This record gives sequence, C-alpha cells and structure tokens, in this order.
Amino acid sequence: MKKILLPLIALAFATPAAAQSIIVVTGPQAESTALPVAYAELRAGENHAAVAKLTGDTDLDARDPSRLINLGTAYARLGRTSDAAAAYDAALASPIRYDLELADGRYVDSRWAARTARANLAAGRPQLALAR
Repeated sequence: MKKILLPLIALAFATPAAAQSIIVVTGPQAESTALPVAYAELRAGENHAAVAKLTGDTDLDARDPSRLINLGTAYARLGRTSDAAAAYDAALASPIRYDLELADGRYVDSRWAARTARANLAAGRPQLALAR
C-alpha cells in the first residue's frame, strides 16, 4: 500500500495543475448571479480595489473560501505575504467547504485550492486565485 500511495502523492504534486496558479471561477450558486468576490478587480490587476471589496460590507460570509482565497491573492500581489498567508489559512480552516470551479473548467475542493494557493505563496509563485 505504501509503495502505491507515495507515487500517487508525488504524481499529484508533479502535475501541471500543481505548478500553475489557482484560478477560481465560481463557487456553488443558487442563482446565476456572480459571487461578490472581486473577480473583475483581480482580473484587471486592481488589487487595492479587490481588498476594499473583500474586506467591506458584502452578503458573502466572511468565512467563505472563495472570498478568503481571493483576499489572499490580492494581499500576495500587494506584497503583504503574512496577510495573504493568514487569508489562505483561514480558508483552509473555514467550516464552509465546497467545490470551486477553476478557470480550466475543473472543479476542486475549496480546501485543496486554499492549500495550493498557500503552497504557491510559500514557493514565491504567482497568485491568481480568481472567482466570479
């Protein structure tokens, strides 16, 4: 069992998805409206505006993983790595958990996305965790 598990773990981290930035497109939606998680701002490179939107008043739960991952991304882009790490850690610890849609159309667990974004931050890779 150990002989099979170790190569599978290595393969998971060697895939192109692990080397790329996480791009969250959307989370679960009851309606067809976009989540208020600063997708447009992050996509346009307006990181200060993204932080303002994500830390301001919104209907989205402050513990929502999409919101926290995108907040971490905005902080990382602004060079605020400790704040980015805290946001990714909060997304990992959030009691809210669901599958997020990535830009390539795949769905991944929100904790996987947060963990990968955190690893990208620690490795100095670009942070592009966008959600709409």
